[in-house]
Amino acid sequence: MRLSLLAALAALPLACLPAPASAWGGRAHEVIDHAALDAIPADGPVFLRKYTDYIAGSASLPDSWRGASENFSKIEEDPNHGWFKEQFTFLTPIPRSRYEFILALYKRYEQIKDTDPATAARTNVRWTGTLPYAAIEAYDRLVVCMRYVRLAKAEGRDSAFPEQHCAFQVIRLGHYIGDGAQPLHDSIHSDGWRGDNPKGYTRDGSVHGRFESRFVDSIQLTTRDIAPRIGAPGHRSGDMFDAVLAFLDDASSRMESVYVLEKRDGFSNYADKDVRALVYRQTAAGAAMLRDMICRAWEESAVKPAPVEPSPLDPKNPRFNPETGSAPD
Repeated sequence: MRLSLLAALAALPLACLPAPASAWGGRAHEVIDHAALDAIPADGPVFLRKYTDYIAGSASLPDSWRGASENFSKIEEDPNHGWFKEQFTFLTPIPRSRYEFILALYKRYEQIKDTDPATAARTNVRWTGTLPYAAIEAYDRLVVCMRYVRLAKAEGRDSAFPEQHCAFQVIRLGHYIGDGAQPLHDSIHSDGWRGDNPKGYTRDGSVHGRFESRFVDSIQLTTRDIAPRIGAPGHRSGDMFDAVLAFLDDASSRMESVYVLEKRDGFSNYADKDVRALVYRQTAAGAAMLRDMICRAWEESAVKPAPVEPSPLDPKNPRFNPETGSAPD
C-alpha cells in the first residue's frame, strides 16, 4: 500500500503556486515517472513502486522552485531544466564538473563580450542550461540513498526513511530526464525559432506549450500509450554522465521535427499521427532512461565505494582544479 502521509503530501492543492514554465506539462511528467517505475524489472529496486503515487504525483515539483518570488531558488534551479547546446559548441569535451562548466562559459563571455555582445549576452548558465549536471547529481544522491536502504535491510531495521529519501531523489531525477526528453529543452529554439530562419518556422514562443502541454493534454496521454515502447533495460555499464549527454543529443536531434510538424497545422489537429508518434517516442525515451538510471543506481549501491585518494579536495589530486577547489569526476 502507498504510504498515507506521502500520498497526502502529493495530493496537496497547488492552486496557490505559480504556474510552472518551460517544461513538459504535468501530464507528460507524471506519465513518464509512472511508466518508468512500472518498467523496473524484478531484480531492480521494486520497493520504489510503493511510492508511485507520491513520485508521479510530485513529478512537476522542481518547476515550483522556479518562482520569481523565491529568487535564490529560481536562480539556482532555472538552468537545470535546459541544455541549449548551440550556445556552447566551442566547449569540447563537456566538463565533468558543474563549476568547471560555469567557469568555461564565463571565460568565453569575457573573450567575446566586445566583439559579439549578442552572443555574449546568452553565454551564461541561464541561456545554456545545466540539465545534465542536475540529472547526474540527483543520480549520485539516489545511489547514496539506496545504500542506506540496503544497509537497513541487512541490519534488520525499518528501511522506510531511506526508501522515502530515494523516492524524493527519483522525483528530481525524473523531472530533469523528462525535460531532457522534450526536444525543445535541448536547443536555443526552445520558445520559437531564433536567428536565421530560411524555412519559415514559427517564432511564436507559445510553440513550446502548444506541443508539450496542450497537445499532450488533448490526446490524454497515458502510461498505456508508451509502455510498449520502453523496451528492455539498458545502460547496465559505461559512464552514466556520458549516457546522459548522449540521451540529450538524441532528443535534440528531433528538435527541428517539432517545428516541421508545427508548421503543418500548429498542433491543432489532435488526431495527427506524426505528432502523436513524436510525443510517444520522446516520453517513452524519457521513461526508459529514467528506469535505466534507477536500476543502474540500485546496482551501484550494492558495491562498496572505493576510497578516492587523494581526496578530490586535495590539491595533490592530479585532477585538482584550483579554480573550483576540487577535482572533477
